[in-house]
Amino acid sequence: MNFKWNYQPPTQEQIEAAKALAKEVGINPILGKLLLERGITSTAEAKRFFRPQLSELHDPFLMKDMSKAVDRLNQAMGRKERILVYGDYDVDGVTSVALVYKFILQFYSNIDYYIPDRYEEGYGVSKQGVDYAYETGVKLVIVLDCGIKAVDAIAYAKKKGIDFIICDHHVPDEVLPAAVAILNPKRKDATYPYEHLSGCGVGFKFMQAFALNNGIDFHQLTPLLDLVAVAIASDIVPIMGENRVLAYHGLKQLNSNPSVGLKAIIDICGLQNKEIMMSDIVFKIGPRINASGRIQNGKEAVELLIEKDFAAAVEKANQINEYNETRKDLDKTMTEEATQLVIDKEGMDKQRSIVIYNENWHKGLIGIVASRLTETYYRPAVVLTRADDMATGSARSVTGFDVYKAIESCRDLLENFGGHTYAAGLSMKVENVPDFSRRFEEYVMNHISDEQTSPILDIDALIDFKDITPKFFADLKKFNPYGPDNHKPLFCTRHVFDYGTSKVVGRNQEHIKLELVDNKSSVVMNGIAFGQSSQARYIKTKRAFDIIYSIEENTHKHGEVQLQIEDIRQTETV
Repeated sequence: MNFKWNYQPPTQEQIEAAKALAKEVGINPILGKLLLERGITSTAEAKRFFRPQLSELHDPFLMKDMSKAVDRLNQAMGRKERILVYGDYDVDGVTSVALVYKFILQFYSNIDYYIPDRYEEGYGVSKQGVDYAYETGVKLVIVLDCGIKAVDAIAYAKKKGIDFIICDHHVPDEVLPAAVAILNPKRKDATYPYEHLSGCGVGFKFMQAFALNNGIDFHQLTPLLDLVAVAIASDIVPIMGENRVLAYHGLKQLNSNPSVGLKAIIDICGLQNKEIMMSDIVFKIGPRINASGRIQNGKEAVELLIEKDFAAAVEKANQINEYNETRKDLDKTMTEEATQLVIDKEGMDKQRSIVIYNENWHKGLIGIVASRLTETYYRPAVVLTRADDMATGSARSVTGFDVYKAIESCRDLLENFGGHTYAAGLSMKVENVPDFSRRFEEYVMNHISDEQTSPILDIDALIDFKDITPKFFADLKKFNPYGPDNHKPLFCTRHVFDYGTSKVVGRNQEHIKLELVDNKSSVVMNGIAFGQSSQARYIKTKRAFDIIYSIEENTHKHGEVQLQIEDIRQTETV
């Protein structure tokens, strides 16, 4: 991929402000600039950013309908009513269900959980799910990470005498379902100070409120924060504000004392004896949990996450790992087919979006394929397949473009849709696919900028190798956990040279293991440039080149750093 490099040199005023803040906080002035870019302008704010405290979590009763939700849960427990915890089949959904089910189960036993089948029932609250609740005597359903658009299903449940509490974070429609309580920080009448919670985060806030109301110590909730961190990373929500507090402490829990089920997944991923970061969740833990709902049924993932016996958890984790291997094989085939469809599509080079349809594709994997197309072509992508008589699909977006609004602009062609800025699901009659493709493209064409359709690497700072001291790296680590709104910083060093020992590595000789020096010092830096072996010949000529990179801890040599090279180019003006 040909990246554009973007660097905005700081003004003298910005340099002075960064230096002043860095001095107050006790960090390198280069990193003071990064704090200012994140809206952090005081020592107190920096302290909260670097060392988030659970005491900083918002009062859960600030959320609209929270008192109603807690009152109805207390009433159900007082009346000994059967409760059903119902959730979506993706990572956010199954972690939400596991969290709420595990917490309530400590105090109340007449409780069950339910994950709809992706293929038989589809997304959200299904008629089959309501029927299951009715047949098993359920009087209260707590629905997590979905439900905000389930107007008809919840009306159907109400006729059967079943109440609903909705815990969701997806964008609501004008008409809300007739639930007893709707906990959603994106409600138009929301009163909650933070709107970017994950579905699991909303579930956690509900349990926090329940605990407060019933005099249960907050420490009984902290073991569940590992599930919240997994949801935050996997659902790609911003990692600032309250999410940063939850992610920070969730990672601590995941690293120090994870639940039995998550420990089994950690071991199967080969992450034991390693500090687990958000990226490990995104690329290793999350996909395995997701594979259950994609290939089989998300209920198996919940069974693993609530398991108390480690031997049983390992057995379940192995099964889920097999689903993930199947998923990878199918994913590879579908991605190749989808890429060929894009290549063959007439006029594709002039389009700003991608909409493709293949009725034979696996419904559980279309979201992954949409993500791959977005990464490859840097355009919003919608991938559709056939389920019964409907075209059903997933959409993914590029930085800064709201794909939910683009889909919403075509709502008259749709049977159902939902989601948020960067990811959405939708369904329509098969005959509507051509019109949808045309209308979606028109909306994108009129609302997307040139910058949003070009892969851009934003350089945070120009530095020399001598700047990368142990203190600099220790300060940099404080910016973890990374994610949306708190990206991993990218640095640029100009005029670097091969030390003479760089070499091509990898099963297919696709990567470069680098040993580099710059022209400002004699420091030799190790680095890895994934998928950039085409640059090796130039590098070996001993001519100067520029690199953009992030700074990582070398997992093979503890305490040392290495550069993860994002892009290489012959020396020129940045």
